Amino acid sequence: MSTEELPPRESMEFDVVIVGAGPSGLSAAIRLKQLNADLNVVVVEKGSEVGAHILSGAVIDPAGLDKLIPDWRDDSDCPLKTQVKDDRFYWMTGGGAIKLPGFLMPPLMDNHHCYVGSLGNVCRWLARKAEALGVEIYPGFAAAEVLYDEDGKVKGIATGDMGIGRDGKPKDSFTRGMELLGKYTLFAEGARGSLTKQLINKFALDAKSEPPKFGIGLKEVWQIDPAKHQKGLIQHSFGWPLDLKTGGGSFLYHYDDNLVAVGFVVHLNYDDPYLSPFDEFQRFKTHPSIRGVFEGGKRLAYGARAITEGGYQSVPKLCFPGGALIGCAAGFVNVPRIKGVHNAMGTGMLAAEHVAAALAADRANDELVEYENAWRSSSVGKDLFLVRNVKPLWSKFGTVLGVALGGFDMWCNTLFGASLFGTQSHGKPDRATLDPAKSHAPKNYPKPDGKISFDKLSSVFLSNTNHEEDQPVHLKVADMNLQKTSEHDVFAGPSNRYCPAGVYEWVEEGTSPRFQINAQNCVHCKTCDVKDPNGNITWVPPEGGGGPNYEAM
Repeated sequence: MSTEELPPRESMEFDVVIVGAGPSGLSAAIRLKQLNADLNVVVVEKGSEVGAHILSGAVIDPAGLDKLIPDWRDDSDCPLKTQVKDDRFYWMTGGGAIKLPGFLMPPLMDNHHCYVGSLGNVCRWLARKAEALGVEIYPGFAAAEVLYDEDGKVKGIATGDMGIGRDGKPKDSFTRGMELLGKYTLFAEGARGSLTKQLINKFALDAKSEPPKFGIGLKEVWQIDPAKHQKGLIQHSFGWPLDLKTGGGSFLYHYDDNLVAVGFVVHLNYDDPYLSPFDEFQRFKTHPSIRGVFEGGKRLAYGARAITEGGYQSVPKLCFPGGALIGCAAGFVNVPRIKGVHNAMGTGMLAAEHVAAALAADRANDELVEYENAWRSSSVGKDLFLVRNVKPLWSKFGTVLGVALGGFDMWCNTLFGASLFGTQSHGKPDRATLDPAKSHAPKNYPKPDGKISFDKLSSVFLSNTNHEEDQPVHLKVADMNLQKTSEHDVFAGPSNRYCPAGVYEWVEEGTSPRFQINAQNCVHCKTCDVKDPNGNITWVPPEGGGGPNYEAM
């Protein structure tokens, strides 16, 4: 059977189709059923199970949970058990760590009302809540195509076909994808969603917004010596090992039974093609003030994910005929707070409320302008407006002056409701910020010791990443010649370094290097889709269920 002879897809009809079982998608589903128990709601999730592809710090502001499930603290099954008790912020140098006094921090940076835990486990718990209300959840099925009616309105999505060989031809195990049709479709794909990108382009949703901005977040979970564990302690830092013009920082969270989540974020507008976010993370753990926490401990998990960092001015138009964007698909992360879960849940609920009202008015497949008009005056819009200048000031003035100006701006917005800086621009997209390799020197990162620092492949092993080997490569290179003449020859192959999973290699073969893609390693972070200097790599969903299988990230 050729691809041209494929049978038609079967279809199922719902009131609302939701793409992505993260905090925004599940919050939208639950809120819809709370408002009208008779609504038919389906959530499709590309991970093998709910939570399998979820990765976050995660210190969670409970504002979203408080609104969605007010009695969640009384639910013994809720996985959020650790409240923040000690909140510290450090400036890191090569040999020391300077604690910043708390009085310098604007009130919105306070974390003592927040909780530490696994966002993946929170999503699993939310999924059970949703299913108890009658929501249908289909894990292991990747939304691969947006479906449109004859008028160009979104009418649903199609899941990917299963059992396609690497040669693009159906195998004996071939199964056609399903069409899930809805009166409204909500896209909750997370940062750099593949269908979200298509919708933004088709409907010019970004025509009046700043370019999207991203970071890469890398995270490990450790079980440490009980004598070193300080349950409820969280600490953030900036500075070493990054230089003063490269944005980023770290987190270290003590929670539950002797667990510590450690992570590192690098803003993807960096200019040095030799920089490796993964290796900077491994270096960070060797700092004299950090290393001792992990000595004698055991690394349990590893993962990486792109993070939306554009904030208020980069949020595109959210609605289009037939649906809307919610959560990190649109970019609602509060960068200085390193938090997005509360806003993801907030936009999910806000969209659900406007969808429910539209359905009650017997509307379908039109534009939810009410949602678009409501978000900036909502708690989400107010949260992002206060911090809108932190990222662009950091990018323009570097870590020392930029962070100081960002802090000053937050104080002005908090105390006076105004900023001396107005609303700053982000400038060019992250893919356009790399310098040619000739402007920088190669970096010699220390070899991992296998105790505190590790290599990429052993790290990927801990992510439980797996893909059906005989399937088309889901990392699409538009022009392989451009990859050689530009990505390799001009920028010295940064894909080998920005990828945190060892997916990309330049293999020397005679006089012409070959670009090799080890798609089996891909942890679906989507950094390549953001940082390739020519925008030449596009991430598309692999066969449903493929990718990482995070257990408690």
